[in-house]
Amino acid sequence: MSDTSSRDQTRDNARDKAISVAAISSERIESDDNVWTRRLVLFLRVMAVLSILKGLYHWALVTGFVGGDNDAFEYQPTAWQAATVYFAVIELVAAVGLWLATPWGAVVWLTTVVSMAVIELMFPGIYGGSLLVVAGEAAMLAAYLVLAWMAARERPP
Repeated sequence: MSDTSSRDQTRDNARDKAISVAAISSERIESDDNVWTRRLVLFLRVMAVLSILKGLYHWALVTGFVGGDNDAFEYQPTAWQAATVYFAVIELVAAVGLWLATPWGAVVWLTTVVSMAVIELMFPGIYGGSLLVVAGEAAMLAAYLVLAWMAARERPP
């Protein structure tokens, strides 16, 4: 009888050790193996907040909360009006997708980044052609591509 209880106790000790090792291993997997994915999601959330701010700014231009009477939306050129409405809508759509970290959110956001850079470079008469804006958009795009690439590398094939 003591031999059976001794084996049961040994088996229970081995199981307890296996469970404690498994807990350490799974905790380590969560903290170490998904570092780039977590960084990518954090970046997407920051870009979502920035997109919300940019979208609300464009809506403020449309509704007249920003600017004076001479700068009212209806007095602006048609190209400026179209671009402003486009960014007012698409930035907020991108923000939702980015916050949820969905693939379509990243695609819509990438569309906004490229659109703004193209408008600034190719059509400087609309928003003024600021190279600083283009540099900022290019930096955000590069950061996203690096983070997405690193996050993809840490996933198993």
